[in-house]
Amino acid sequence: MSAPRHAAGPAGPRTAEGRAQPAGASDAPPVALGVAALAHVLGEPVDVAVAAPRYTTDLDRVRSWEYRTFHRAADGIGVTDLAVVAGGTALDRAGVAAADLDLVVLAVPDLVEHLYWDAAAHTQARLGAHDAEAVLLNQACGGGVAGFDTVAGRFATHPGYRTALLIGANRVCEPYWNRMEINTSVFSDGAAAAVLVRDHDRCRWLATETISDGRYAGFMRMPVGGAAAPFTPDAGTPRVGDPAERLNEFFAGDVRRMFRFVAAIRDRNRRVVAAACARAGVTPADIRRFVHFHDNARQFAELAKDLGVELDRTNVDLALDHGHVGCADQLIGLEHHLAHGDLTAGDLVALTSTGSGMHWVCTLLRV
Repeated sequence: MSAPRHAAGPAGPRTAEGRAQPAGASDAPPVALGVAALAHVLGEPVDVAVAAPRYTTDLDRVRSWEYRTFHRAADGIGVTDLAVVAGGTALDRAGVAAADLDLVVLAVPDLVEHLYWDAAAHTQARLGAHDAEAVLLNQACGGGVAGFDTVAGRFATHPGYRTALLIGANRVCEPYWNRMEINTSVFSDGAAAAVLVRDHDRCRWLATETISDGRYAGFMRMPVGGAAAPFTPDAGTPRVGDPAERLNEFFAGDVRRMFRFVAAIRDRNRRVVAAACARAGVTPADIRRFVHFHDNARQFAELAKDLGVELDRTNVDLALDHGHVGCADQLIGLEHHLAHGDLTAGDLVALTSTGSGMHWVCTLLRV
């Protein structure tokens, strides 16, 4: 009898999520790419304590987060305006012409300037990268981290691609989203960009892992807008609701389910790091610094505890200085820590995020 056409080979080890892991995994990724340059742009700085009464009556709640500053873009500035500035600056720093780009990836967590419109293609055109493929990611606040996997995947399937521009950007759509009441972060406007080059030997990409759990996809959903419940002129301006109210509604008042959800968020922050490390052939103990999305002070303390690391190995101070800049947080942090000598050649850094959907993401880089 002939062997089956799709006979299975020897089973390799498993990742922390139970996925098959290729035998002999090491910190040599399937595609070699590195970060050639980074840049970011932020809106105008605003003191959180001074501005808070304009956004919320629950001032004690905001104070408990310990944010010092957030950034608000001027009226009329859209998310692609921010993306173009950050992307163009990163290209200049890398000495790469936009015309030489093979790929532009734009990650956004919020609404862009228009509906029925591709913000990534618009950004590609404004940069002058007319021969580059444009990809739009809208995977909540993890898009800037997951974007490394998107670039690596395109490089793997397109051997001719050598240079990509990854941009994470955020511009709060204030008619629908209150910067200080929608979640447990103070939200900021800005963008950050990374020029990723095949075979570049600095800040080498090792692995990206994502855990998704669509059972919670409706947790952040607006009640109005979209094909199921279109906006109507007489409906007023809908807004995403208070997180405590959404939590109670989504779980129908079942406190045990709410606690299990919160526990799952913390557990999967840890598990996604372990999964990325397993894929790269390293251990979480090898990681020099964790660059997480710009969560509040208490959440950072819990993250450090869950990961078993000192708080000063995270980007907590940077987060509290800038607020949550959506998909741009981790690229801003990577640029900051490299510039200030917190990361040096050979260090392992983890870019991590949690995003509504729900998604947990970790990208590992070797400086």
